[in-house]
Amino acid sequence: MKVVLGVSGGIAAYKAALLLRLFTEDGHDVTVVPTAAALEFVGAPTWAALSGKPVATDVWSAVHEVPHVRLGKGADLVVVAPATADLLARAAHGLADDLLTNTLLTARCPVVLAPAMHTEMWQHPATVANVETLRSRGVHVVDPASGRLTGADTGPGRLLEPEEIYAVCRGLTSGAPARSPGGSAGEGDAVEGALAGRRVVVSAGGTREPLDPVRFLGNRSSGKQGLALAAVAAARGAEVTLVAANVALPAAPGVKVVSVETALELQDAMTSIASDADVVVMSAAVADFRPKHYADAKIKKSHADSAAPGAEADESAPTIELVRNPDILAGLVRSRGEGTTPVIVGFAAETGDAHGSVMDHGRDKLARKGCDVLVVNEVGTDLAFGRDDNLVHILRQGDDRVVEAGPAPKEAISATVWDVIQDLLTDS
Repeated sequence: MKVVLGVSGGIAAYKAALLLRLFTEDGHDVTVVPTAAALEFVGAPTWAALSGKPVATDVWSAVHEVPHVRLGKGADLVVVAPATADLLARAAHGLADDLLTNTLLTARCPVVLAPAMHTEMWQHPATVANVETLRSRGVHVVDPASGRLTGADTGPGRLLEPEEIYAVCRGLTSGAPARSPGGSAGEGDAVEGALAGRRVVVSAGGTREPLDPVRFLGNRSSGKQGLALAAVAAARGAEVTLVAANVALPAAPGVKVVSVETALELQDAMTSIASDADVVVMSAAVADFRPKHYADAKIKKSHADSAAPGAEADESAPTIELVRNPDILAGLVRSRGEGTTPVIVGFAAETGDAHGSVMDHGRDKLARKGCDVLVVNEVGTDLAFGRDDNLVHILRQGDDRVVEAGPAPKEAISATVWDVIQDLLTDS
């Protein structure tokens, strides 16, 4: 794989040398493109020695090779680590004033930006807007870690460890379509992704069950894991449809999105689309219950507590009657009948309790649901929901072995899940 490793001018630039080593030791062809400021932290001889290639920062070196176009067009992956606030701003606004930003404009492959900066800079509205812009265009901007920064400062803005960045890159590119010798895939090029020709449906996010025009019953799911699953499948050549339940983040380029809100809407969409799919992944968090009755107007508190001075306050509250939502995952398994496709993958967000551990509940759910694969993860405050990393246990029907993945970024978790699914597709 041809990798362009961009390095911008932050103190964390030294960590990029470790990332470079991970790529080269895994057999990848890496070209390092630092900014001029990056060379103030780590010099060109270091990058040249580690990559085995000359290093340039501007478009004037080896002009006859047109490097400002060739590098981006010929890359299978562009990753920038660290990506400073300045680099994010220039990339978001399409500036091309050095070799790295020119490369970002010409790249038609997955692009990963790993930010590193002080907390105030990361949280500044300008940086927040620039990250949103880049993500809306399909650029994979991974959130920085929280920890010790330059000097005595501590907070979000610390560069992810090289191993974590490498895991994200692996998740996005493992099994991706091969490129022609000239660079980008052109007409007539064979698509050799591991999921090429496969139709994949992924659900993501969390359903919301309305109580009245203002309120709803919901959960903490952000949809990040489902988005990562869809992105990795697309990178591996699949035709992907994402059924998104209240997901605010953008999907990867090439992924078709169907938006839903409630569990019943999710059931209708999944039942309709899944019939023609090779793989169905139910990663959305579906509400188990919904209100039996929907109030057409906002449910209000009693006004007796403010009716008159000294009047006794009305502490009563309405009783909300609930009904059970359908089991979408089990329904998909039943509708499949005796056939082998689609391969159906469920997710089990579990917490341990007096009746068993997370894994006890996961194994019981795998048996009850009848799906081919169940991805079990422990959830709760500061666990899984809304985070960029995850830890899962992957169970297969009829197999006592457990595949562990994480703690790692959700893109890396997704790569492992798809590795397991691909084994099933190969066996079928």
